[in-house]
Amino acid sequence: MDRPDATFTLAYVVFALCFVFTPNEFRSAGFTVQHIFSQWLGSEDIGFIQHHLRRSTLTALLHCCLPLGYYIGMCVAAPEQDLLQVHRAAQGWQLYLGFSLAVLLVSCVLVFCWSRRGWENHPICRVLSAHALPRSSWRAVAASINTEFRRIDKFASGCPSARVIVTDSWVMKVSTYSLHIALQQDCHLTVTDCTQHSLSPELNAPVQILTIRVSSINPRVQPFTIRLKSSEYAELQEKLQAPIRNAANVVIHLSMSELFLETFKTYVKMNAVYECPSGQELEPCIGCMQASAGVKLLRLCDGEGECQQCYCRPMWCLTCMGKWFASRQDQQQPETWLSSRVPCPTCRAKFCILDVCSVE
Repeated sequence: MDRPDATFTLAYVVFALCFVFTPNEFRSAGFTVQHIFSQWLGSEDIGFIQHHLRRSTLTALLHCCLPLGYYIGMCVAAPEQDLLQVHRAAQGWQLYLGFSLAVLLVSCVLVFCWSRRGWENHPICRVLSAHALPRSSWRAVAASINTEFRRIDKFASGCPSARVIVTDSWVMKVSTYSLHIALQQDCHLTVTDCTQHSLSPELNAPVQILTIRVSSINPRVQPFTIRLKSSEYAELQEKLQAPIRNAANVVIHLSMSELFLETFKTYVKMNAVYECPSGQELEPCIGCMQASAGVKLLRLCDGEGECQQCYCRPMWCLTCMGKWFASRQDQQQPETWLSSRVPCPTCRAKFCILDVCSVE
């Protein structure tokens, strides 16, 4: 790796991948098309559609410049290759330069075709035209979307290159080169899959990602999929006019508290079991008054902790005890929940998760 050309090649490949698939570090540093060219792109809040017309066009051009950028960089990194003198360069480099110029030329021709007749051929404008009324144009649809996007009650989720936006009338997905749009009254959403990640970089906690398919009864509108965290599912439902179907019977964890509740139940099942004295009947849980009391607090943890002996009879079901445990935690530090101690909801004796025993 002492050779300058090999070092430059590795660095440029990393740069190109980060520029195309922008990681959070690049985005935080402002190294994105939206940030660098913000003056030319204009405000997304003022003209949402116009902003993304310019952004997608500029992004396509810049991405197609990357192969040529590598060749220009190699002219400096490897002067012994004599790449500036194209006729003296190796045949492989001549072919690569031809390929790079062809890619850039094709992108320029494509952008020119998009811009014809007031950008009517642009992919975003064609998507908008599918929703235009007779004797109307994509500009009327764009004006409606721009107006609704300015409202503060819209739903927005995801990174800029894969953002989900739901307004009063529209469901939209922003992609790198285009924009997927469906009219709410014409579409239905279906949960098709979910993935469970053990750790989220933003939350430092487990996160569930839902995949939702958006289909429209309008034959001119192509179906598309959106992905969002399960903790945002309830907020999305509130903004939609129709319920979301769950075709895959996915168990959706709506919040951090519900994720914790599942973990809480798992740990309690591994604890010791409390056997009720003969003749003692279990009363309904005083928290929900629906399920029978199902847990008893016994000081079983080792060490010289703060846990205390609770002398209350079984009065709570496992679900209500788990919700109580979660409600007493610092919501900003979920990584401490399992190791923390909370007071008994009845007598205030402190206990930890190891002290919660199922009742038989």
